[in-house]
Amino acid sequence: MINSKLPNIETSIFAKMSKMATDHNALNLAQGFPNFPSDPALNALVDHAMRDGYNQYAPMPGDFELRMEISKKIEKLHNHFYNPENEITITAGATQAIFTIIAATISKGDEVIIFTPAYDCYAPTVELFGGKIVPVQLKPPFYKVDWQEVTDKISSKTKMIIINSPHNPSGMLFLEEDMLQLQDFAEKNDLFILSDEVYEHIIFDGNVHQSASKFEALAERSFITASFGKTFHNTGWKMGYCAAPEKLMKEFQKVHQFVVFCVNHPIQKALSTYLKDPNHYLKLSNFYQQKRDFFLHLMEGSNFKIIPSKGTYFQMLDFSEISKESDITFTERLTKEFKIATIPTSVFNEGKKDFKQIRVCFAKTDETLAEAVQILKQF
Repeated sequence: MINSKLPNIETSIFAKMSKMATDHNALNLAQGFPNFPSDPALNALVDHAMRDGYNQYAPMPGDFELRMEISKKIEKLHNHFYNPENEITITAGATQAIFTIIAATISKGDEVIIFTPAYDCYAPTVELFGGKIVPVQLKPPFYKVDWQEVTDKISSKTKMIIINSPHNPSGMLFLEEDMLQLQDFAEKNDLFILSDEVYEHIIFDGNVHQSASKFEALAERSFITASFGKTFHNTGWKMGYCAAPEKLMKEFQKVHQFVVFCVNHPIQKALSTYLKDPNHYLKLSNFYQQKRDFFLHLMEGSNFKIIPSKGTYFQMLDFSEISKESDITFTERLTKEFKIATIPTSVFNEGKKDFKQIRVCFAKTDETLAEAVQILKQF
């Protein structure tokens, strides 16, 4: 009999809702993946890399050329230099990077502050290594951080704060003043920061991504994670990276080498070439803003209350004027009876607080989005 280390953890809501979508032949706007292909030019680069023989282990930290391109990208965008030799590691997606960061830093009794609604891998990983989650609940409709509440929850046991910007599921952005406040907290309380920046290139309405790398004192305490899968429409490739100062990256790599050692070699070679053209990621915000705006235009006149997402490829829909059902019951009914799968957001909140909001993914073809709106406007 196994004595479970995660006795209260069930199958993720993403897996549940995607299975329900399949079982009921429903449109899947639940799980965050595009239903359109990645760039054929990038696919061809992977094919070329395989044919050129890059089919054995990559270096443990990742292909050096790819690490150089990541370093150049961060320096160009955020004016911070990460040494590709010892401050960048290629990972099997951002989730593996997050797991590895927490494994390398959190011990029994350490407290970790997270902002809920939070991506569902943070809390279980902290718990797995004996840490304690201290949630700070963000509240609708704008999900802004109450820094006084953060102050009140910092203790002598606080070891880390985890942030996610652009924020999944709310679409909120951390602003410059938020990052400066975070930097102040980190310095005064000797904290690590895990900055989940997987949607870094998906930001709307002329806003600018405030990476933890942009703030000198904050960068010295931060692990930054990012995702090529989110950026280049190929989530199934599970490719990401972690950037951190050498002293932090050294500890990260001690764990990384025993979790996966290294990740997919031909895809790394392909990405190292693909990243040489900055337009491949700089044009992404416009691409997804067109999809967001297309979806929101079609939703005009619906009975859902909507605050436009500021980033990510997710949109929150408030159904409080439509139904008094719990968001879980409402999403299940949507899937089974109306053939559209979405995500209930209470599962990401402190104490599963239900604000009557569901999350939809608009990383879909226009045809899929139009079909989805036809269903949603029935309410």
